[in-house]
Amino acid sequence: MAVLQEYKCPCCGGAIAFDSAIQKMKCPYCDTEFEMETLKNYDSELKNDLKEDMRWESAAGADWREGEAEGLRSYVCKSCGGEIVGDENTAAASCPFCGNPVVMMGQFSGALKPDYVIPFKLDKKAAKEALIKHYSGKRLLPKVFKDENHIDEVKGIYVPFWIFDADAEANIRYKATRVRAWSDSTYNYTETSFFSVFRGGNIAFEHVPVDGSEKMPDDLMESIEPFDFSEAVDFQTAYLAGYFADKYDVDAEQSIIRANERIKTSTANAFANTVQGYASVTPETTGIRLINGQTKYALYPVWLLNTTWNGKKYTFAMNGQTGKLAGDLPLDKSAYKKWLFGLTGIASAVAFAACYLFWLL
Repeated sequence: MAVLQEYKCPCCGGAIAFDSAIQKMKCPYCDTEFEMETLKNYDSELKNDLKEDMRWESAAGADWREGEAEGLRSYVCKSCGGEIVGDENTAAASCPFCGNPVVMMGQFSGALKPDYVIPFKLDKKAAKEALIKHYSGKRLLPKVFKDENHIDEVKGIYVPFWIFDADAEANIRYKATRVRAWSDSTYNYTETSFFSVFRGGNIAFEHVPVDGSEKMPDDLMESIEPFDFSEAVDFQTAYLAGYFADKYDVDAEQSIIRANERIKTSTANAFANTVQGYASVTPETTGIRLINGQTKYALYPVWLLNTTWNGKKYTFAMNGQTGKLAGDLPLDKSAYKKWLFGLTGIASAVAFAACYLFWLL
């Protein structure tokens, strides 16, 4: 069976054909002309595009050995359904997620044993001080919030994270342009030159974290990153003494999508930063292949602070290793309107000054 070969214009994507009059390939849509050798090299480069392959072989976590989890207890919140783990001496009066009472369910079972844990370095006092510092300098924060807002609960909790390591082999092709403009006594001219730019190479990723808890918003957990994995140690149940440990409800397989998104974004940004000197750069194909991908299961330390103001709950999270804190704050609508009108007034004044200067000229 005969196979028809169709060539696409790298500039506009239209089908191109050989023009016998000029002895070149020419696009009938944008009139771009191509030397035969140039098109041959371009076609050869297209064959180097990588097919995406971002599969993982997960071996995260391990089974608990006999008697190893005997000192652990499982707690379930009747309000939000959160299931957390603590030791037999952990005071479980309320849920660290929603603040409502929790119920002790008895012996813990049914989850993988973590591979690593990063122990808490900062205590409850440091978490409270970090929250107070978080309030400072916020001009749009209601003035009475600091005085009337009170901390309902401060809980130290080990959050489950799936940790992804891999070498990424990438091959990315970009469409780039350069623009040249000039004029004569009759016309203004603009010449746009199109380039096909290729980038290929390898990037190593270590300890890409994805939290394994649906109750923990991804954006909140990513806001308190990074965690220093060099301080991670092999997991022992003793590290849970006095703290909670969130029981993962998103497994490693489900977390792959988020891990791949983070790896693809980081790879694309790294390669795009190497394409310089063009008026515009647009990625056309992105092929990423993971090599030696490994997944591990770790617990990271987080302080959760639940506060109440005007009948509404606010939750803040602090990295229990570095002290980085994040969380939403209420907005003083009156102050916001004044700030917004102030910006509008400045813009109007600038516009008026520009018009006045124009008439003077």
